Amino acid sequence: MTASASAADGRDTGPPDAGYEPDPHRWRALWVTLVAGFMSLLDVTIVAVALPTIQRDLHASPAQVQWVVSGYALSFALALVTAGRLGDALDRRRIFLLALSGFVLCSAACGAAPDITLLVVARLAQGLAAGFMAPQNSALIQQLFRGAERGRAFGFFGSTVGISSAVGPLIGGAILALASGAQGWRWIFYVNVPIGVLAVLLGRRLLPRTRRSERGHLDAPGILLLGLGVLALMYPLVQAESGGLSRLWWLFPAGAALLAVFTGWQHRLVARGTQPLLDPRLFTTVRGYAVGAGIGTLYFIGFSGVWLVFALFYQHGLGFSPLRSGLAVTPFALGSASAAVVAGRLVERFGRLLTVCGLAGVIVGLGGTALLLRFTPLGIAPWVAAPALFLGGVGGGFVVSPNITMTLRDVPVRMAGAAGGALQTGQRLGAALGTAALPGLFYLVLGRSQDYRAALVTALGAALVGMAASLVLATADWQRDRRASRRRRKCPEEVANDPVHARQT
Repeated sequence: MTASASAADGRDTGPPDAGYEPDPHRWRALWVTLVAGFMSLLDVTIVAVALPTIQRDLHASPAQVQWVVSGYALSFALALVTAGRLGDALDRRRIFLLALSGFVLCSAACGAAPDITLLVVARLAQGLAAGFMAPQNSALIQQLFRGAERGRAFGFFGSTVGISSAVGPLIGGAILALASGAQGWRWIFYVNVPIGVLAVLLGRRLLPRTRRSERGHLDAPGILLLGLGVLALMYPLVQAESGGLSRLWWLFPAGAALLAVFTGWQHRLVARGTQPLLDPRLFTTVRGYAVGAGIGTLYFIGFSGVWLVFALFYQHGLGFSPLRSGLAVTPFALGSASAAVVAGRLVERFGRLLTVCGLAGVIVGLGGTALLLRFTPLGIAPWVAAPALFLGGVGGGFVVSPNITMTLRDVPVRMAGAAGGALQTGQRLGAALGTAALPGLFYLVLGRSQDYRAALVTALGAALVGMAASLVLATADWQRDRRASRRRRKCPEEVANDPVHARQT
């Protein structure tokens, strides 16, 4: 365990790899968790292309059918930190397998739902199962891998995160094209069942149990405070299309107040020597965690919302089918997949510089895509914009994977689940804000100008603002690392005796 880890609980735990023995099944176990994680994240976006079909088939109102997407995202986010801490306190393998089994059953229930009410209920339960499963992925990587291998494993994990969000519309469109008919949307959920059952069987055989020395206790008041705070912040966002932002604005200050009380309660538990739900020293003594969480949240504000904007532009503006619309954004997914795996191998060498370069690539790529779609003849615009979109995808691959690695690499294994859950909660909040704000801005401009191109450029420009803020934060962190590196070279003894440096390294 690192010195930063030791600082986080006040104990001297020795070198980072003390007691670590490589699991011979670790790489096969990784692929089990990645497949499960891919399904859970894919279900955030894959359903969006089927909403018109679901609405017609189940005779649902627009507000009801919107809950098929937003309800899943809401329950997903609510579970993350609690689920991560539960995995730390009990057994990650057990929580993962139970959550995966629940996800499979809920997927089958979604596919078989006879009406919109039961579909929404099943989606809420499915999102809850996904939220319990997600933090175990990053925690198991920290438990199974060390050193350069951990960077490679997080590279695959980052690739999974990026690809699952980008290819959701493509896979959803392909399923609808293959499963023709009014009931074809049900296969979007049924496809999870055989894959999930296989993952459960392999997981029972390959996944390791949490060591008893890494286990802890649960903080019930903290669970309640954090859950209510996140719910208050997210509920107006998921209700944005039905006027939630104007009707429920008061929940934002209420949520902020609840999170402030939660933070105070966590500090109080630490002062009493009791294990909190989310140790606040993660943000103050674990190097890179606070910055990485901020970078991820800001990035996902723009990253998650752009896919809905592209779908609206291609399907409503250009008349594309769901499948063709998904194919139009595939270059981003290809670039992200290829870059994320490479980035996992380079993060130990280049550190935060990879994130800086990646964010710059995303901004240039998506900005170029917006301009090309704005001024190129519509008949060839998607083809002309493909190289710029691919560049944006390559940049995205260098953002997600290195940021996850650098945010979590110094976190103690015993806190890995809670830390991963908190990181993903920030990303889900950012994603909820982006998916509410960017399509809303798109419709606002479209309603005033009836110009789909102008609406697209405006919405993508807003997404780039969030990414630019993330770039500023990453650049500041990179410069800080460079200054610390120069100090170490010039005055190694002085830096070694610096308590701040000792706490960070």
